[in-house]
Amino acid sequence: MGTNFFTNEKDNTLLEKIEGVFKYKHVHFFDALVGYFRASGYFKIRKFIQQTPHIRILVGINVDKLTYQANQQGLLFNPNAEQSQEEFFNDIKKNIQEAKYDKEVEDGMYQFIEDIMTGRIIMRIHPKQNIHAKIYIFREETYHPHGYGSVITGSSNLTEAGLENNFEFNVELRYDDDIKFATETFEKLWEESVEIDLTHIEKIKKESYLNPNFTPYEIYIKFLLEYFGKSIDFDSNSVSDLPKGYKKLSYQIDAVNDGYSKMMKYNGFFLSDVVGLGKTIVAALIAKRFFFSNDFPTHRSRILVIVPPALKDGWIETLETFKIDNVKVITNGSLHKLRSPESYDLIIVDEAHKFRSDTALMYNELQKLCKTKTIRFDGSSHDKKVILISATPLNNKPEDIANLVYLFQDSKDSNLEEGNLQRFFREQTDKYKKLKKLKDIKEISDGIKSIYEKIRVKVVEPLTVRRTRADLIGNEAYRKDLAEQGISFPAVKAPEKIYYQLDADLDTLYDQTIEALGKRLRYFRYQAIKYLVSHKKKKYPKADMVSIQLAGIMKTLLVKRIDSSFEAFKQSLRRYRDANRVMLNMFEKGTIYIAPNLHVNELLIADKEDELIKQIDEARYTDPTIEICTPEDFDPQFIKGLQEDDDILENLVAAWDKITQDPKLEEFVKKLKQELFDRNINPEGKLVIFSESKETTEYLAKELKHRGFSKILTVTSANRNDIMPVLKENFDANFSGNKKDDFDIVISTEVLAEGVNLHRANVIVNYDTPWNSTRLMQRIGRVNRIGSTASEVHIYNFFPTAKVNNDIELEKKAKMKLFAFHSALGEDSQIYSTDEQPESFGLFDKSIDEERDEKLRYLMWIRQLKSDNPELIKRISKLPLRARVGRKNKLIPRSTITFIRNKRRDAFTFVREDGSVEELTFLEAVKEFQARIDEKSIPLHNLHHEQVAKAVEIFNQLDNQIKASDKKINTSQGPNEKKAIAYLDGFIHIPEISEDEKDLIVKAKQAITTGKFQQLQRDINKLQSSTKNIAINPVLLLENLISIITQYPLENIGFKSSNSTIMIKSEKEYIPEIIISESFNV
Repeated sequence: MGTNFFTNEKDNTLLEKIEGVFKYKHVHFFDALVGYFRASGYFKIRKFIQQTPHIRILVGINVDKLTYQANQQGLLFNPNAEQSQEEFFNDIKKNIQEAKYDKEVEDGMYQFIEDIMTGRIIMRIHPKQNIHAKIYIFREETYHPHGYGSVITGSSNLTEAGLENNFEFNVELRYDDDIKFATETFEKLWEESVEIDLTHIEKIKKESYLNPNFTPYEIYIKFLLEYFGKSIDFDSNSVSDLPKGYKKLSYQIDAVNDGYSKMMKYNGFFLSDVVGLGKTIVAALIAKRFFFSNDFPTHRSRILVIVPPALKDGWIETLETFKIDNVKVITNGSLHKLRSPESYDLIIVDEAHKFRSDTALMYNELQKLCKTKTIRFDGSSHDKKVILISATPLNNKPEDIANLVYLFQDSKDSNLEEGNLQRFFREQTDKYKKLKKLKDIKEISDGIKSIYEKIRVKVVEPLTVRRTRADLIGNEAYRKDLAEQGISFPAVKAPEKIYYQLDADLDTLYDQTIEALGKRLRYFRYQAIKYLVSHKKKKYPKADMVSIQLAGIMKTLLVKRIDSSFEAFKQSLRRYRDANRVMLNMFEKGTIYIAPNLHVNELLIADKEDELIKQIDEARYTDPTIEICTPEDFDPQFIKGLQEDDDILENLVAAWDKITQDPKLEEFVKKLKQELFDRNINPEGKLVIFSESKETTEYLAKELKHRGFSKILTVTSANRNDIMPVLKENFDANFSGNKKDDFDIVISTEVLAEGVNLHRANVIVNYDTPWNSTRLMQRIGRVNRIGSTASEVHIYNFFPTAKVNNDIELEKKAKMKLFAFHSALGEDSQIYSTDEQPESFGLFDKSIDEERDEKLRYLMWIRQLKSDNPELIKRISKLPLRARVGRKNKLIPRSTITFIRNKRRDAFTFVREDGSVEELTFLEAVKEFQARIDEKSIPLHNLHHEQVAKAVEIFNQLDNQIKASDKKINTSQGPNEKKAIAYLDGFIHIPEISEDEKDLIVKAKQAITTGKFQQLQRDINKLQSSTKNIAINPVLLLENLISIITQYPLENIGFKSSNSTIMIKSEKEYIPEIIISESFNV
């Protein structure tokens, strides 16, 4: 005997039961009593009830929720018709918004609205009690005793899920008494119920995405509102209590709000405003806001600022000026001395690009600090927040950018869109390395641009706050604010070339020297360990690589010295010749000292061999790099190479000793007298001269003073701190004290290229070539700052050339020398930025225009529109998600763009008529959504829903890939990680291991698996390699391992699963939401 119960399993669903009733009975009356109603559920049964003349649906409302809301307001819940209507229609609207985005489902919803409006169905709401019962009553027109109807009751609501998807428990009853009792109960509840207000039905259609009357302009505005979100609201009160003399600038307020938001979301961010816009001020304001927002006053946050030594005093002054409490400033080199890293809440790192190498000791110390949880007095632990200040986050190799991100994000457990950053960056790095091997410069350039664009969009942009002067000047609100506060930025003129001409003999010597430095010299003096015999060479890991790098550094130094000044070059050349001779002399004496950490050359040149031997004896037991060798310990090729280099160096020294002229200096003096102090271009009569070489700055100062220029200030790393007060008085336009004119020329090495105001000057002379564009911008930033008074900044660069008869030949010869420089320096020195050709002057020809943030332009536009027309913005902000529109476009007919979002990422997907798909960037998408206010819409084409579904499918496919990599992190482990984890596993079963030690090893494995520390697996593998061929007691080996592991902050790492299948993210983060879409047709 069969059962009357059914559970929606095995094709025995409520929907099929309802279909069967209507198929075998002439149903005249259909009544439904349900707790929840969905229009999509009604659509599912509508085809069965089309011939039924009387349809009534009675729906309950959530009385519990309304009672709770009333109680929260201190009121008693008193049900009324109006409130019941509101609750019911809010549910219907929500149901429509959450229904499957499908043409068939939408048609059903439209039909539902029409059926109610025409009276095809009658609906009522019961306002006084929660209706948990679900009853479906089917009756024929006239009663008869032979099965005139049936009742279905159970757990299924009139929803798509209740009808066929959920596991439910329902039963069908056919006895007359059951039908009678159910009908009487329904009638009683029906009498108590409230009729629905039909005006609400029209309102539902208007306020849901089913509204067909949206205009392209409204959709464009909605697109911007959804994308920018809270960023549109300019909160001037987020920055208050500024110190005297500081102005509340709107672009800095935006940077504070944006930076604070990113920091709280991702635990860190890059503050990358271009030089001169006040990054230190913005960071200080964010720190102050964090201090008072981070559970103050019950918790007083501690802030640590890490800076290069040259910037320490400036930071201390700024923090004191802004009255930021509980802060400590240390220099980069002092990281290893830091105590109690768990006590700091916020870490600020200035010039953060200095930490881009993950193999450096400083990097490892900083990463451990940033990944150490903050422990408060109450014992609770919290993630640290990190601000990385760098004007050039993208001016590095892909792996350098990755290393900076890994200071606050785990490499394989990130909350960025790319959850596995290690895999993402490995792909970009591999592409980068392949490109570097190509010959075609354009192919290299295009490839590198593509790589960096992907990194910018996927990683850098979500983590970066960056404004340029072009942004400030190009956006009306910023420009107006700056003008009202009396701030302007000078125009940076294109660099001007100063050619210094070499006579025939000097020109020949110059070219021969460049050729010798780049091609003939082999720099054997700096490759000694490379040529050691094998048993000696074992002592020096990566001996060949280190030797090649040292030789390259020396070559680069000499090439740059000849560009700097002939005097600096002569000194460097003599030093190298002498160092090479020292090595040859050691070979002659039969004893060769290899001691990289001692001053071997200097001591031997000073004839202090006894002192050197004494230092070696003292250090040889603590310094493993020291080795005392004989000539037999070297490959014979080494001494031969030293002798060949010696011949070349001796000839060069002799030739250059004969040179007494200095055409570069003479040309410079001429420019000083005729142009550089001309008040038309230099209104304050101040000049800044940069050189990379200390010898050049000293030589210039001496020579210029001999020629009558007496008011010269020379700054080097040795005197920088002592001379800063004088420098501020004479060159800082923001100096609040008595400004002076004791000096009008400052000559400096790169020590003044960072963190200093020199903007009473507006003329910069690069006495030697600033080959790196970043360095050039840093130098310009010294004079192009807030408070600059000049209207223009002038830059002068020197170029050598031969003596020729016309300007065309002059430039041609200069280009040839520039190309020779490029060849001599080789691929490892990036003279040119990625889009420059070696045969051109590259960055020296270009005007110094900063890039403009196009995204910022749209933000400022929508912000201005909100200010001008707040009613419009308020209305459009209420438009429902999924709003869509049809537009005319002959170029992309029968296509659709869909904006989709989940909690992890945004996507802009373009689907063409042929089904091909393209992921757009925001800027590409916004240009398509952009519309005029008077543009009319057209009907959606018949591929619209299919194309939106395709976009959602693509979105889900990518997220499934991300989820898969997140859940099974082990699948993407590199060989170093696998090796370290396997080694750790070997210790778990040592009998002497304690539970605490086991726990530490488990946590170390977890840290490696999620990519928390870059150096941890390397340290473990070093231990493994160093003890591979040595018999060591396992207990002692375990002690060594634990001593390594305990150097890392593993205390708060929780082991999540024994099989390393790690549930990293909540599933909710991946649920896609259709934000907006539009389809194009002719």
